[in-house]
Amino acid sequence: MPNELKNQPTLLLVDDEPANLHVLRQILQNDYRLLFARDGNKALALCQQELPDLILLDIMMPDMTGFEVCETLKLSDKMRHIPVIFVTALNDALDETRGFDAGAVDYITKPVSPPVVRARVRNHLSLVRVDELRETRLQVVQRLGLAAEYKDNETGLHVIRMSHFSQILARAAGFSDAAQEEILHASPMHDIGKIGIPDAILAKPGKLDADEWDTMKQHPLIGAHIIGEQVSGLLLTARRIALHHHEKWDGSGYPDGLAGEDIPIEARIVAIADVFDALVTARPYKEAWPVEKAVALIRSEAGKHFDPHLVELFLEELPQILEIKERWAEPE
Repeated sequence: MPNELKNQPTLLLVDDEPANLHVLRQILQNDYRLLFARDGNKALALCQQELPDLILLDIMMPDMTGFEVCETLKLSDKMRHIPVIFVTALNDALDETRGFDAGAVDYITKPVSPPVVRARVRNHLSLVRVDELRETRLQVVQRLGLAAEYKDNETGLHVIRMSHFSQILARAAGFSDAAQEEILHASPMHDIGKIGIPDAILAKPGKLDADEWDTMKQHPLIGAHIIGEQVSGLLLTARRIALHHHEKWDGSGYPDGLAGEDIPIEARIVAIADVFDALVTARPYKEAWPVEKAVALIRSEAGKHFDPHLVELFLEELPQILEIKERWAEPE
């Protein structure tokens, strides 16, 4: 293999006709590392071993059709993420529809056009890179949230529950699917700033004195500093939540004393989710509150601590919230 191709994306070309593989090879060999298979079983075996970045797959092959190969790939947790482009002489709309139903991302008809093949491959590999970048960023955010848990007396199950509570409230508030997912993944970072709070304060079993409380109230600012200035996306949402989830609707919260709708809505949502889960969960320093008592407090704090409209939505969505609470219950 030429040295310059070692770090290039790997493509698997699958066709039972050697002439067709030769054509694709001529089109793609200068830019990609190529693997070849002439039947479906060999293609699946190579996928398992090599995990190519993309597959160009013929449909009409003996023993196993391209549709069957694609459907088999999509059943595998290990291989289902690999994008498949069908390259076929079948040009009926029903065949194309079946290809997409099988899990393909694109459909190229033979005889192929070299510029079209190159463009389609390049575009779908770009989408793969975007997905990989997004997944890497999400893992970094989750690891930072986990780091905060090691400093606090809360558990990983707390952040799972409260993040799902937050997603439920975001859905009820009319957030798009993408925005709901963003708050689900950003909310576990709400207390990332506790990394900067001394252990003696975090682990103190009794009430904090005035100086200790002033130190504790720095954690939203520390969290915002850790996340950094952001212009958009997941980390911007995480920063807003970390900085403002202790603000209160009536302006009596911290660190900035924001009031009402000046508090970012993501932070208003997380405030309810975080407090409710803290109330109904046992901690070394407190017993778990009964759900009815916790709900009564949330209701009583509408217009004071919490956004009153979001409290209404919380009460409406309470059955779903309690399902999450049970699904992710603390071990006995």
